[in-house]
Amino acid sequence: MQQGSNRAWMRGVSALALAIALAGCAAHGDQQATKTRPPVMTSETLKDMSADQAIQLLKEGNARFVAGTPTPHDYRQQVKTTGSTGQYPFASIVSCIDSRSAPSVIFDLGIGDIFSTRVAGNVINEDILGSLEYGSKVVGTKLIVVLGHTSCGAVKGACDNVEMGNLSGLLAKIRPAVDATPNVNNADRSSHNYPFVDAVAENNVRLMVKSMYDQSPVLKEMSAKGQIKIVGAMLDVKTGKVKFL
Repeated sequence: MQQGSNRAWMRGVSALALAIALAGCAAHGDQQATKTRPPVMTSETLKDMSADQAIQLLKEGNARFVAGTPTPHDYRQQVKTTGSTGQYPFASIVSCIDSRSAPSVIFDLGIGDIFSTRVAGNVINEDILGSLEYGSKVVGTKLIVVLGHTSCGAVKGACDNVEMGNLSGLLAKIRPAVDATPNVNNADRSSHNYPFVDAVAENNVRLMVKSMYDQSPVLKEMSAKGQIKIVGAMLDVKTGKVKFL
């Protein structure tokens, strides 16, 4: 075999191996996004991605996390690539500071995949809204996710009307969800009623999504034009599984 033909053959084998590896990342459903996605997000990949494909990437990543079959990420290479070519995250995720709810871990993501904002109770304020507007309008992320979780300590504090320094103001942002949640399991509306706490946490996610539309004309307009989607999700800390609302 001639040297030129040999090089061409080797390139073909390498391309096939990459295609197989990428195809293996897709667990089920609409797999087109993961089959064609490069190891690091690029401007071209982000431009061609839809919000629904972004959601599918997160669902597939969480399925791998729950199954214990995560992608073997080459973080050093991802650092090198994103450091030289820039970052092009496909989603922005607002999550709690809870140690069990790290978005990059539970969605099996690599460096450069998402913008991650973390605050107790996954609450929204003007600084977070500004960050999300930057991610969507300037960088071009296609999806915003408010990620709550079960057994949330901040939600428990809001249920119990805890007051402590600056935490009081944060918990006040969760109180509307407490007030809007009907009795669950029994009449106990404290942190001792775990089903009630989880129901409040889910309502809190829904209210935070609504607050984005109410408080950010930029995000509201982009959503109305179909440029982005804003969704809520809940993580079960006992299983690691994420449910999109």
